[in-house]
Amino acid sequence: MAKGVIIAGTHSGCGKTTITLGILAALKKKGLKIQSFKAGPDFIDAGLHRIITRRPSRNLDIWMCGEDYVKACFHKHSLDADISLIESVMGLYDGDFNAANLAGLLNLPIVLVVDAYGMAESAGAVVKGFAEYKKQNTDNPPFSKRGMGGFISGVIFNRVASDRHFERLKKNVKDVAVLGYIPRDLNFEIPHRHLGLTVAEENPISQENLERLGDVVLEHISVERVVELVARSTVLSFPLVGNLSAADEEGLRTSRNDNKIKIAIAHDKAFCFYYEDNLDFLREAGAEIVTFSPISDSKIPDNVNAIYIGGGYPELHADELSRNISMLESIHNWADSGKPIYAECGGLMYLSQGISDFNGNFLKMTGIFPFETQIPYHPLAKGNIEGLRPHLGYREILLKDDCIIGKRGDRVRGHEFHYSEIKEKRQNTEDRTQTRIYLVRNNNGQNIKNEGYRFKNTLASYIHVHFGSSPDIAGNFIDFIRENLNVA
Repeated sequence: MAKGVIIAGTHSGCGKTTITLGILAALKKKGLKIQSFKAGPDFIDAGLHRIITRRPSRNLDIWMCGEDYVKACFHKHSLDADISLIESVMGLYDGDFNAANLAGLLNLPIVLVVDAYGMAESAGAVVKGFAEYKKQNTDNPPFSKRGMGGFISGVIFNRVASDRHFERLKKNVKDVAVLGYIPRDLNFEIPHRHLGLTVAEENPISQENLERLGDVVLEHISVERVVELVARSTVLSFPLVGNLSAADEEGLRTSRNDNKIKIAIAHDKAFCFYYEDNLDFLREAGAEIVTFSPISDSKIPDNVNAIYIGGGYPELHADELSRNISMLESIHNWADSGKPIYAECGGLMYLSQGISDFNGNFLKMTGIFPFETQIPYHPLAKGNIEGLRPHLGYREILLKDDCIIGKRGDRVRGHEFHYSEIKEKRQNTEDRTQTRIYLVRNNNGQNIKNEGYRFKNTLASYIHVHFGSSPDIAGNFIDFIRENLNVA
Protein backbone atom coordinates (compact mmCIF):
# COMPACT_ATOMS: atom_id res chain seq x y z
CA MET A 1 0.00 0.00 0.00
CA ALA A 2 1.10 3.54 -0.76
CA LYS A 3 2.24 5.65 2.17
CA GLY A 4 3.31 9.26 2.55
CA VAL A 5 3.29 12.59 4.36
CA ILE A 6 2.45 16.16 3.37
CA ILE A 7 4.85 19.01 4.08
CA ALA A 8 2.62 22.06 4.52
CA GLY A 9 3.12 25.62 5.70
CA THR A 10 1.38 28.39 7.57
CA HIS A 11 1.69 30.64 4.50
CA SER A 12 3.54 31.09 1.23
CA GLY A 13 7.19 31.90 1.82
CA CYS A 14 7.48 30.16 5.19
CA GLY A 15 10.19 27.81 3.90
CA LYS A 16 8.32 24.65 2.94
CA THR A 17 10.15 24.27 -0.39
CA THR A 18 13.57 24.51 1.28
CA ILE A 19 12.53 22.08 4.01
CA THR A 20 10.98 19.68 1.50
CA LEU A 21 14.17 19.70 -0.57
CA GLY A 22 16.23 19.24 2.59
CA ILE A 23 14.21 16.24 3.74
CA LEU A 24 14.39 14.73 0.25
CA ALA A 25 18.18 15.20 0.26
CA ALA A 26 18.48 13.70 3.75
CA LEU A 27 16.37 10.68 2.82
CA LYS A 28 18.47 10.23 -0.31
CA LYS A 29 21.60 10.19 1.84
CA LYS A 30 20.03 7.38 3.83
CA GLY A 31 19.68 5.37 0.63
CA LEU A 32 15.88 5.49 0.43
CA LYS A 33 13.94 5.47 -2.82
CA ILE A 34 11.73 8.56 -2.75
CA GLN A 35 8.69 9.64 -4.73
CA SER A 36 7.84 13.32 -4.51
CA PHE A 37 4.66 15.16 -5.40
CA LYS A 38 3.59 18.79 -5.64
CA ALA A 39 0.12 19.88 -4.58
CA GLY A 40 -1.50 22.17 -7.13
CA PRO A 41 -0.46 23.12 -10.65
CA ASP A 42 3.11 24.33 -9.99
CA PHE A 43 5.78 23.06 -12.44
CA ILE A 44 8.86 24.65 -10.89
CA ASP A 45 8.89 23.03 -7.44
CA ALA A 46 8.22 19.65 -9.04
CA GLY A 47 11.27 20.15 -11.24
CA LEU A 48 13.45 20.99 -8.24
CA HIS A 49 12.34 17.78 -6.52
CA ARG A 50 13.54 15.83 -9.55
CA ILE A 51 17.09 17.16 -9.13
CA ILE A 52 17.30 15.21 -5.86
CA THR A 53 15.09 12.18 -6.38
CA ARG A 54 16.13 11.53 -10.00
CA ARG A 55 12.55 10.63 -10.87
CA PRO A 56 9.63 12.78 -12.04
CA SER A 57 7.64 14.60 -9.38
CA ARG A 58 3.88 14.42 -9.98
CA ASN A 59 1.29 17.17 -9.52
CA LEU A 60 -1.76 16.36 -7.41
CA ASP A 61 -4.56 18.81 -8.16
CA ILE A 62 -8.12 18.06 -7.08
CA TRP A 63 -9.74 20.87 -9.08
CA MET A 64 -8.05 20.11 -12.38
CA CYS A 65 -8.22 16.31 -12.26
CA GLY A 66 -10.76 15.26 -9.60
CA GLU A 67 -10.45 13.22 -6.44
CA ASP A 68 -10.33 9.76 -8.02
CA TYR A 69 -7.51 10.76 -10.33
CA VAL A 70 -5.48 12.30 -7.50
CA LYS A 71 -5.86 9.20 -5.32
CA ALA A 72 -4.94 6.89 -8.18
CA CYS A 73 -1.96 8.99 -9.26
CA PHE A 74 -0.54 9.07 -5.74
CA HIS A 75 -1.00 5.35 -5.32
CA LYS A 76 0.43 4.38 -8.69
CA HIS A 77 3.64 6.37 -8.38
CA SER A 78 4.23 5.64 -4.68
CA LEU A 79 4.03 1.87 -4.89
CA ASP A 80 7.70 1.24 -5.68
CA ALA A 81 9.03 3.97 -3.37
CA ASP A 82 10.24 3.59 0.20
CA ILE A 83 8.71 6.92 1.12
CA SER A 84 6.54 9.57 -0.57
CA LEU A 85 6.53 13.29 0.24
CA ILE A 86 4.02 15.85 -0.99
CA GLU A 87 4.97 19.52 -0.94
CA SER A 88 1.84 21.58 -0.41
CA VAL A 89 0.86 24.94 -1.86
CA MET A 90 0.30 28.31 -0.11
CA GLY A 91 -0.91 28.04 3.50
CA LEU A 92 -2.38 24.80 4.82
CA TYR A 93 -6.01 25.97 4.67
CA ASP A 94 -5.79 28.45 1.80
CA GLY A 95 -8.22 27.90 -1.06
CA ASP A 96 -11.14 25.54 -1.61
CA PHE A 97 -8.78 22.76 -2.74
CA ASN A 98 -6.16 23.23 -0.08
CA ALA A 99 -3.45 21.02 1.39
CA ALA A 100 -5.64 20.01 4.32
CA ASN A 101 -8.25 18.77 1.85
CA LEU A 102 -5.60 16.81 -0.03
CA ALA A 103 -4.26 15.26 3.16
CA GLY A 104 -7.77 14.26 4.19
CA LEU A 105 -8.51 12.81 0.78
CA LEU A 106 -5.34 10.70 0.82
CA ASN A 107 -5.56 9.93 4.54
CA LEU A 108 -2.06 11.29 5.12
CA PRO A 109 -0.49 13.07 8.13
CA ILE A 110 0.72 16.66 7.87
CA VAL A 111 4.04 18.15 8.94
CA LEU A 112 3.55 21.89 9.45
CA VAL A 113 6.38 24.31 8.62
CA VAL A 114 6.38 27.44 10.80
CA ASP A 115 8.62 30.44 10.14
CA ALA A 116 9.99 31.18 13.62
CA TYR A 117 11.75 34.43 12.75
CA GLY A 118 10.85 37.05 15.37
CA MET A 119 8.82 34.52 17.38
CA ALA A 120 9.32 32.50 20.55
CA GLU A 121 6.58 31.35 22.95
CA SER A 122 3.89 32.57 20.53
CA ALA A 123 4.79 29.63 18.29
CA GLY A 124 2.72 27.44 20.60
CA ALA A 125 -0.39 29.50 19.84
CA VAL A 126 0.26 29.34 16.09
CA VAL A 127 0.62 25.56 16.08
CA LYS A 128 -2.38 25.11 18.39
CA GLY A 129 -4.51 27.31 16.15
CA PHE A 130 -3.61 25.38 13.00
CA ALA A 131 -4.07 22.02 14.70
CA GLU A 132 -7.46 22.82 16.20
CA TYR A 133 -8.84 24.58 13.14
CA LYS A 134 -9.19 21.26 11.30
CA LYS A 135 -10.81 19.56 14.28
CA GLN A 136 -13.36 22.36 14.61
CA ASN A 137 -14.30 22.24 10.94
CA THR A 138 -14.56 18.51 10.21
CA ASP A 139 -18.35 18.82 9.85
CA ASN A 140 -18.20 21.79 7.49
CA PRO A 141 -17.20 22.04 3.81
CA PRO A 142 -14.56 21.70 2.54
CA PHE A 143 -13.51 19.39 5.38
CA SER A 144 -16.55 17.14 5.40
CA LYS A 145 -16.50 13.70 3.75
CA ARG A 146 -12.87 13.18 4.67
CA GLY A 147 -11.21 10.48 6.69
CA MET A 148 -9.08 10.93 9.78
CA GLY A 149 -6.13 11.96 7.63
CA GLY A 150 -5.27 15.63 7.27
CA PHE A 151 -4.42 16.30 10.91
CA ILE A 152 -1.14 17.92 11.93
CA SER A 153 1.17 15.23 13.27
CA GLY A 154 4.43 17.16 13.41
CA VAL A 155 5.95 20.63 13.18
CA ILE A 156 9.28 21.90 11.84
CA PHE A 157 10.49 25.41 12.57
CA ASN A 158 12.32 27.49 9.97
CA ARG A 159 14.80 30.33 10.51
CA VAL A 160 15.64 29.47 14.11
CA ALA A 161 18.36 31.66 15.66
CA SER A 162 19.96 29.17 18.07
CA ASP A 163 19.48 26.01 20.09
CA ARG A 164 18.15 28.16 22.94
CA HIS A 165 15.63 29.76 20.57
CA PHE A 166 14.53 26.30 19.46
CA GLU A 167 14.01 25.17 23.06
CA ARG A 168 11.76 28.16 23.73
CA LEU A 169 9.73 27.34 20.62
CA LYS A 170 9.51 23.63 21.40
CA LYS A 171 8.57 24.08 25.06
CA ASN A 172 5.33 25.86 24.15
CA VAL A 173 4.04 23.40 21.52
CA LYS A 174 1.54 20.96 23.02
CA ASP A 175 0.05 17.77 21.56
CA VAL A 176 2.03 17.98 18.30
CA ALA A 177 5.46 16.40 17.85
CA VAL A 178 8.24 18.91 17.24
CA LEU A 179 10.49 17.27 14.66
CA GLY A 180 13.28 19.83 14.54
CA TYR A 181 14.31 23.05 12.87
CA ILE A 182 16.32 24.75 10.15
CA PRO A 183 18.80 27.35 11.44
CA ARG A 184 18.50 30.96 10.38
CA ASP A 185 22.11 31.07 9.14
CA LEU A 186 21.59 28.19 6.69
CA ASN A 187 22.57 30.45 3.76
CA PHE A 188 20.62 28.33 1.30
CA GLU A 189 18.59 30.12 -1.33
CA ILE A 190 17.08 29.19 -4.68
CA PRO A 191 17.25 32.09 -7.16
CA HIS A 192 13.88 33.71 -7.95
CA ARG A 193 12.46 35.45 -10.99
CA HIS A 194 9.08 36.74 -12.15
CA LEU A 195 7.20 33.40 -12.20
CA GLY A 196 8.83 32.05 -9.04
CA LEU A 197 11.92 29.96 -8.43
CA THR A 198 14.53 29.31 -11.10
CA VAL A 199 13.78 26.13 -13.05
CA ALA A 200 15.66 22.85 -12.63
CA GLU A 201 16.88 22.97 -16.25
CA GLU A 202 19.12 25.89 -15.30
CA ASN A 203 20.77 23.96 -12.45
CA PRO A 204 19.96 26.60 -9.81
CA ILE A 205 21.23 24.47 -6.90
CA SER A 206 24.73 23.02 -6.91
CA GLN A 207 25.28 19.45 -5.78
CA GLU A 208 27.50 20.83 -3.03
CA ASN A 209 24.64 22.98 -1.68
CA LEU A 210 22.23 20.04 -1.81
CA GLU A 211 24.70 17.90 0.10
CA ARG A 212 25.06 20.61 2.72
CA LEU A 213 21.28 21.07 2.97
CA GLY A 214 20.85 17.33 3.50
CA ASP A 215 23.50 17.36 6.23
CA VAL A 216 21.80 20.28 7.99
CA VAL A 217 18.48 18.45 7.98
CA LEU A 218 20.07 15.27 9.33
CA GLU A 219 21.67 17.32 12.10
CA HIS A 220 18.64 19.38 13.15
CA ILE A 221 15.52 17.43 12.09
CA SER A 222 14.50 13.95 13.20
CA VAL A 223 14.17 12.34 9.78
CA GLU A 224 13.50 9.03 11.57
CA ARG A 225 10.31 10.47 13.05
CA VAL A 226 9.22 11.69 9.63
CA VAL A 227 9.70 8.14 8.35
CA GLU A 228 7.65 6.84 11.29
CA LEU A 229 4.78 9.17 10.35
CA VAL A 230 4.89 7.82 6.81
CA ALA A 231 4.87 4.24 8.06
CA ARG A 232 1.61 4.87 9.92
CA SER A 233 -0.15 6.24 6.83
CA THR A 234 -2.07 4.17 4.31
CA VAL A 235 -3.60 5.09 0.96
CA LEU A 236 -5.84 2.45 -0.55
CA SER A 237 -5.42 1.37 -4.15
CA PHE A 238 -7.52 3.07 -6.82
CA PRO A 239 -7.56 2.41 -10.57
CA LEU A 240 -5.88 5.25 -12.44
CA VAL A 241 -8.50 7.35 -14.19
CA GLY A 242 -6.51 7.81 -17.36
CA ASN A 243 -7.18 8.57 -20.97
CA LEU A 244 -7.61 4.97 -22.09
CA SER A 245 -9.73 2.05 -20.99
CA ALA A 246 -8.16 -1.38 -20.63
CA ALA A 247 -9.77 -2.39 -23.94
CA ASP A 248 -8.39 0.71 -25.64
CA GLU A 249 -4.89 -0.01 -24.32
CA GLU A 250 -5.05 -3.57 -25.59
CA GLY A 251 -6.13 -2.30 -29.00
CA LEU A 252 -3.25 0.15 -29.08
CA ARG A 253 -0.75 -2.57 -28.24
CA THR A 254 -1.88 -4.61 -31.22
CA SER A 255 -2.53 -1.84 -33.75
CA ARG A 256 -0.04 0.94 -32.99
CA ASN A 257 3.11 -0.57 -31.57
CA ASP A 258 4.59 -1.11 -35.04
CA ASN A 259 3.65 2.35 -36.26
CA LYS A 260 4.06 4.78 -33.41
CA ILE A 261 3.31 8.45 -33.76
CA LYS A 262 6.42 10.52 -33.02
CA ILE A 263 5.88 13.76 -31.13
CA ALA A 264 8.70 16.29 -30.85
CA ILE A 265 8.66 17.93 -27.42
CA ALA A 266 10.46 21.28 -27.07
CA HIS A 267 12.60 20.92 -23.97
CA ASP A 268 15.39 23.21 -22.84
CA LYS A 269 15.84 26.11 -20.42
CA ALA A 270 13.28 28.18 -22.38
CA PHE A 271 10.57 25.46 -22.54
CA CYS A 272 10.33 23.07 -19.61
CA PHE A 273 6.83 23.31 -18.13
CA TYR A 274 5.16 19.96 -18.77
CA TYR A 275 3.03 17.72 -16.61
CA GLU A 276 4.80 14.37 -16.66
CA ASP A 277 1.37 12.72 -16.65
CA ASN A 278 0.60 14.38 -20.01
CA LEU A 279 3.65 12.76 -21.58
CA ASP A 280 2.77 9.41 -20.00
CA PHE A 281 -0.75 9.58 -21.44
CA LEU A 282 0.63 10.30 -24.90
CA ARG A 283 2.95 7.31 -24.66
CA GLU A 284 0.07 5.10 -23.52
CA ALA A 285 -1.98 6.35 -26.48
CA GLY A 286 0.67 5.20 -28.94
CA ALA A 287 3.20 8.03 -29.10
CA GLU A 288 6.97 8.02 -29.05
CA ILE A 289 8.37 11.13 -27.39
CA VAL A 290 11.50 12.77 -28.77
CA THR A 291 12.92 16.04 -27.46
CA PHE A 292 14.56 18.99 -29.16
CA SER A 293 15.84 22.43 -28.21
CA PRO A 294 14.46 25.53 -29.96
CA ILE A 295 17.53 27.33 -28.61
CA SER A 296 20.35 25.09 -29.78
CA ASP A 297 19.03 22.69 -32.44
CA SER A 298 19.00 23.83 -36.06
CA LYS A 299 15.65 22.31 -37.03
CA ILE A 300 12.77 20.08 -35.98
CA PRO A 301 13.85 16.43 -35.47
CA ASP A 302 13.53 14.20 -38.52
CA ASN A 303 10.63 11.79 -38.98
CA VAL A 304 8.30 13.31 -36.38
CA ASN A 305 4.55 13.71 -36.86
CA ALA A 306 3.68 16.58 -34.50
CA ILE A 307 5.21 19.22 -32.23
CA TYR A 308 4.31 20.03 -28.61
CA ILE A 309 5.77 23.26 -27.19
CA GLY A 310 5.10 23.75 -23.49
CA GLY A 311 5.53 26.73 -21.23
CA GLY A 312 8.67 28.12 -19.69
CA TYR A 313 10.72 31.30 -19.93
CA PRO A 314 11.07 32.24 -23.62
CA GLU A 315 11.10 35.90 -22.60
CA LEU A 316 14.40 35.36 -20.76
CA HIS A 317 15.96 33.54 -23.69
CA ALA A 318 14.30 35.51 -26.49
CA ASP A 319 17.60 36.68 -27.92
CA GLU A 320 18.92 33.12 -28.31
CA LEU A 321 15.61 31.93 -29.71
CA SER A 322 15.45 34.82 -32.16
CA ARG A 323 19.00 34.24 -33.41
CA ASN A 324 18.26 30.58 -34.23
CA ILE A 325 16.80 31.51 -37.61
CA SER A 326 16.92 28.00 -39.07
CA MET A 327 14.76 26.65 -36.24
CA LEU A 328 12.28 29.53 -36.57
CA GLU A 329 11.94 28.83 -40.28
CA SER A 330 11.65 25.09 -39.69
CA ILE A 331 8.71 25.53 -37.31
CA HIS A 332 7.08 28.26 -39.43
CA ASN A 333 7.17 26.07 -42.51
CA TRP A 334 5.84 23.10 -40.52
CA ALA A 335 2.78 25.09 -39.43
CA ASP A 336 2.28 26.56 -42.88
CA SER A 337 2.16 23.06 -44.37
CA GLY A 338 -0.74 22.18 -42.06
CA LYS A 339 1.17 19.77 -39.84
CA PRO A 340 0.06 19.66 -36.17
CA ILE A 341 1.54 21.86 -33.45
CA TYR A 342 0.18 22.19 -29.92
CA ALA A 343 1.59 25.01 -27.75
CA GLU A 344 0.95 26.36 -24.27
CA CYS A 345 1.87 29.71 -22.70
CA GLY A 346 5.57 30.14 -23.51
CA GLY A 347 4.92 28.07 -26.60
CA LEU A 348 2.24 30.56 -27.69
CA MET A 349 4.77 33.39 -27.27
CA TYR A 350 7.25 31.49 -29.45
CA LEU A 351 4.64 31.04 -32.18
CA SER A 352 3.80 34.76 -32.24
CA GLN A 353 5.39 37.44 -34.43
CA GLY A 354 7.81 38.19 -31.64
CA ILE A 355 8.39 39.01 -27.97
CA SER A 356 8.98 42.43 -26.46
CA ASP A 357 11.12 41.76 -23.39
CA PHE A 358 11.37 43.53 -20.00
CA ASN A 359 13.39 46.33 -21.58
CA GLY A 360 10.99 46.85 -24.47
CA ASN A 361 13.29 45.19 -27.02
CA PHE A 362 11.41 43.40 -29.82
CA LEU A 363 12.78 39.97 -30.74
CA LYS A 364 11.35 38.11 -33.70
CA MET A 365 9.89 34.63 -33.23
CA THR A 366 8.31 32.11 -35.65
CA GLY A 367 5.56 34.44 -36.89
CA ILE A 368 2.87 31.76 -37.15
CA PHE A 369 0.23 33.93 -35.45
CA PRO A 370 -0.37 37.57 -36.41
CA PHE A 371 0.02 39.02 -32.94
CA GLU A 372 3.02 39.92 -30.82
CA THR A 373 3.52 39.18 -27.15
CA GLN A 374 5.10 41.43 -24.59
CA ILE A 375 6.27 41.62 -21.02
CA PRO A 376 4.82 44.96 -19.88
CA TYR A 377 7.72 47.37 -19.66
CA HIS A 378 8.86 48.37 -16.20
CA PRO A 379 11.73 50.75 -15.39
CA LEU A 380 13.39 48.27 -13.02
CA ALA A 381 13.38 45.68 -15.85
CA LYS A 382 15.52 42.55 -15.84
CA GLY A 383 12.80 40.27 -14.54
CA ASN A 384 11.69 42.35 -11.57
CA ILE A 385 7.95 41.79 -11.02
CA GLU A 386 7.23 44.97 -9.07
CA GLY A 387 4.39 46.72 -10.82
CA LEU A 388 3.60 43.81 -13.15
CA ARG A 389 0.17 42.19 -13.14
CA PRO A 390 0.12 38.39 -13.32
CA HIS A 391 -2.57 36.51 -15.21
CA LEU A 392 -3.22 33.45 -13.11
CA GLY A 393 -5.88 31.02 -11.99
CA TYR A 394 -7.65 27.77 -12.75
CA ARG A 395 -9.33 27.57 -16.13
CA GLU A 396 -12.00 25.36 -17.68
CA ILE A 397 -12.14 25.24 -21.48
CA LEU A 398 -15.24 24.53 -23.53
CA LEU A 399 -14.15 23.58 -27.04
CA LYS A 400 -16.11 25.40 -29.74
CA ASP A 401 -14.70 23.22 -32.52
CA ASP A 402 -12.84 19.95 -33.03
CA CYS A 403 -9.09 20.25 -32.45
CA ILE A 404 -6.04 18.31 -31.34
CA ILE A 405 -7.11 18.08 -27.68
CA GLY A 406 -10.77 17.18 -28.18
CA LYS A 407 -14.09 17.44 -29.94
CA ARG A 408 -16.55 20.30 -30.07
CA GLY A 409 -18.41 20.47 -26.75
CA ASP A 410 -15.66 18.76 -24.72
CA ARG A 411 -14.53 20.34 -21.47
CA VAL A 412 -10.94 20.23 -20.24
CA ARG A 413 -9.23 21.89 -17.32
CA GLY A 414 -5.92 23.52 -16.61
CA HIS A 415 -4.42 26.72 -15.28
CA GLU A 416 -2.60 29.81 -16.45
CA PHE A 417 0.18 31.83 -14.83
CA HIS A 418 2.04 34.43 -16.86
CA TYR A 419 3.05 38.07 -16.90
CA SER A 420 3.23 38.38 -20.68
CA GLU A 421 0.29 39.45 -22.78
CA ILE A 422 -0.79 39.64 -26.41
CA LYS A 423 -0.46 43.08 -28.01
CA GLU A 424 -1.69 44.61 -31.24
CA LYS A 425 -0.02 43.30 -34.38
CA ARG A 426 2.49 45.51 -36.11
CA GLN A 427 1.52 47.39 -39.23
CA ASN A 428 2.45 45.66 -42.49
CA THR A 429 2.57 42.30 -40.72
CA GLU A 430 1.24 39.50 -42.92
CA ASP A 431 -2.43 38.94 -42.08
CA ARG A 432 -2.51 35.24 -41.27
CA THR A 433 -5.95 33.72 -40.75
CA GLN A 434 -6.63 32.53 -37.21
CA THR A 435 -9.65 31.59 -35.15
CA ARG A 436 -10.27 31.29 -31.40
CA ILE A 437 -11.91 28.03 -30.41
CA TYR A 438 -11.80 28.13 -26.58
CA LEU A 439 -14.59 29.52 -24.40
CA VAL A 440 -12.75 29.94 -21.11
CA ARG A 441 -14.25 29.99 -17.62
CA ASN A 442 -12.57 30.45 -14.27
CA ASN A 443 -12.99 28.02 -11.38
CA ASN A 444 -16.16 29.86 -10.31
CA GLY A 445 -17.80 29.10 -13.65
CA GLN A 446 -17.62 32.69 -14.95
CA ASN A 447 -16.93 33.23 -18.65
CA ILE A 448 -13.76 35.29 -18.85
CA LYS A 449 -12.55 35.23 -22.48
CA ASN A 450 -12.36 33.54 -25.85
CA GLU A 451 -8.99 31.99 -26.42
CA GLY A 452 -7.30 28.98 -28.03
CA TYR A 453 -5.72 30.41 -31.18
CA ARG A 454 -5.82 28.17 -34.24
CA PHE A 455 -4.01 28.54 -37.55
CA LYS A 456 -4.53 25.54 -39.84
CA ASN A 457 -3.56 22.62 -37.56
CA THR A 458 -1.60 24.70 -35.07
CA LEU A 459 -3.33 25.35 -31.72
CA ALA A 460 -1.88 27.65 -29.06
CA SER A 461 -3.13 29.03 -25.78
CA TYR A 462 -1.90 30.59 -22.56
CA ILE A 463 -3.59 27.74 -20.66
CA HIS A 464 -1.63 24.72 -19.43
CA VAL A 465 -4.05 21.80 -19.86
CA HIS A 466 -3.73 18.75 -17.63
CA PHE A 467 -4.57 15.68 -19.69
CA GLY A 468 -5.84 13.96 -16.53
CA SER A 469 -8.78 16.38 -16.56
CA SER A 470 -10.53 14.49 -19.37
CA PRO A 471 -10.44 10.79 -20.29
CA ASP A 472 -10.17 11.49 -24.03
CA ILE A 473 -7.45 14.11 -24.53
CA ALA A 474 -4.47 11.87 -25.33
CA GLY A 475 -6.48 9.58 -27.59
CA ASN A 476 -7.85 12.60 -29.48
CA PHE A 477 -4.34 14.02 -29.68
CA ILE A 478 -2.98 10.90 -31.39
CA ASP A 479 -6.04 10.41 -33.62
CA PHE A 480 -5.83 14.04 -34.79
CA ILE A 481 -2.18 13.57 -35.73
CA ARG A 482 -2.95 10.36 -37.63
CA GLU A 483 -5.74 12.06 -39.54
CA ASN A 484 -3.30 14.73 -40.70
CA LEU A 485 -0.28 12.59 -41.56
CA ASN A 486 -0.82 13.09 -45.29
CA VAL A 487 -1.21 16.86 -45.18
CA ALA A 488 0.47 18.42 -48.21
